[in-house]
This record gives sequence, structure tokens and C-alpha cells, in this order.
Amino acid sequence: MAQKLPPLRFVRSVLKSFMAESGLEPRLLGPHLRVTNAVAGKVDFELDITKDHTNRLKIIHGGTIASMVDLGGSLAVASMGLYATGVSTDLNVTYLSGGGKVGDKISATAICNKMGKTLAYTSITFRNSKGELAARGSHTKYVTQAWKAQETPFTPPEGAEIEEEK
Repeated sequence: MAQKLPPLRFVRSVLKSFMAESGLEPRLLGPHLRVTNAVAGKVDFELDITKDHTNRLKIIHGGTIASMVDLGGSLAVASMGLYATGVSTDLNVTYLSGGGKVGDKISATAICNKMGKTLAYTSITFRNSKGELAARGSHTKYVTQAWKAQETPFTPPEGAEIEEEK
């Protein structure tokens, strides 16, 4: 039987799965994105901005932030103990100020605002390297199948790559 993990190790293990199994996240975000903290219902993460993350104005592309809203919502669901994080039903992003340029870091906090048997509601805020609110997003996920797949919260499935203890 797989072991129950604390939220930070569990969320980092879910992120490893995204990076190993998904087509988008490893190509767009890859090793430049890291989870810095996770507790039940809340995940902090950050991205080192590279040229691949920018638009022709040489600032972080709105699509990069939208992808981080998607991933951040999934990680917020994972912080509630689900390894399979459901599928998107709704995603919204509001851009408020510049997120940064190459060499800057953008920081994010993802919150699971409500987790039900069918839907999970998440919100994500982004701060640029000056500490200004750069963007905010919301992400709703259908989680019925994810609940069915999870026998014990915070327990990865057999064969999952587990984040090493630090």
C-alpha cells in the first residue's frame, strides 16, 4: 500500500506527474516552475521567466499566465488530497499589471475555495517581482471521477513517482 504524504510532498509528486505525462506543462513551464509551499487548500509556486514564456513585447505572455491558472487550479485540488485532479469546466484570467520580463520571477498562490463531490472551485493570484498584483484567475474543475479514483486522500497511486523527502 502506498504511503500517505504531507501536502507539500504530495503536491510536488502531482506536479512531477504533470511534467512526466502532459504535453503542455513540461514544454512550456518545465524546470522553471517550482512549488515552494503547500498546505491543505493552498499552494505557492513560482516561475523563472525565460524567453519561451514571453510575447513579442518581451514580457510574460498572457497565455503563459493562463496555463499557470490551469495548472495552479489543479495543484490547489491536489492540495486537498486528490492525485487525479479532474478536468476543467471553466477558466478565467484577469491581467492587472505587467507580470515580468526575461530574468524576472512571477510568484503565484493557488487556493481551493470549495471542494465538493462534483466540482472544485479554485482561485489563483500572481505577483510580479515588485510584489504588485499582476493577474488573478479562477479555475473550476469537475472532480467526480477524481474522487472515485482516490481511495485515501494524500496517497499517490501505486507506481507514482514520489517527491523525495527534504
